[in-house]
Amino acid sequence: MQIGVVFPQTEIGDDPALLRDYAQAAEALGYSHILAYDHVLGADPNREGGWRGVYDSGSSFHEPLALFAYLAGVTSTIGFATGVIILPQRQTALVAKQAAEVDLLSGGRLRLGIGIGWNALEYQALNEDFTTRGRRVSEQIALMRALWTNEVVNFEGRWHRVDRAGIRPLPLQRPIPVWMGGMSEVAMKRIARIGDGWIANARSLDEMETLIGKMREYERAAGRSGFGIETRINYDSGNAEDWQAAIDLFRARDLDYVTINTMGANLPGPRDHLAAIRRFKESVR
Repeated sequence: MQIGVVFPQTEIGDDPALLRDYAQAAEALGYSHILAYDHVLGADPNREGGWRGVYDSGSSFHEPLALFAYLAGVTSTIGFATGVIILPQRQTALVAKQAAEVDLLSGGRLRLGIGIGWNALEYQALNEDFTTRGRRVSEQIALMRALWTNEVVNFEGRWHRVDRAGIRPLPLQRPIPVWMGGMSEVAMKRIARIGDGWIANARSLDEMETLIGKMREYERAAGRSGFGIETRINYDSGNAEDWQAAIDLFRARDLDYVTINTMGANLPGPRDHLAAIRRFKESVR
């Protein structure tokens, strides 16, 4: 089991030097990967009708793939994972092209985490259909994998048509691993069928253990084995003893990745996130 860090999107600021320092520190501490959340637009909380989303127009989000292209140039071993790119609100071939470029520039260190999202406002602004997002995502993944593994693609689907065309350069990983987020039964069954792994986000260890059991059942029903699972530990969820208990449980359940999340932990400033991931690494086995 490998341990990574959640990039503190909303709290790290916009100084490129600090972004570099964070990535290099995580790498030096031996973390396996940096996972970055995704939002394109933030809603004005004072808009007509109000706003109840987790993030709003005051929340800062670096675009994950552009961020990873930058961080790839200032690191050498740490991996990068999107957690998650909202795929159905984006053009599929363009995401495939961008991901291929990041994979190439990083030397094959990208894991593309995708999801269908919850923010209808973003879909509207990006001119994509919110109501069909769950149905479209399977076709999107199929098309991306075809584009990553073939120089020329001939693809005819319900929502996509590629007439003997391809992307260049191709990624180093062919195909790039596609991990998927989602917690509903429909989403988890879809992930078990077509994903390379599952990025889970439970509210407690008990809930996570239950969900792991369900995902293993869905994995077997789909005729698959060795399915990857990743979850996270919130930095403010307890002390070093609690963190160790979570690590021990996830290792016993054969999880592939765990990420430590310092966002929302009331840390005073950006460099306090560096201190937090250092403390976590020193506190657990």
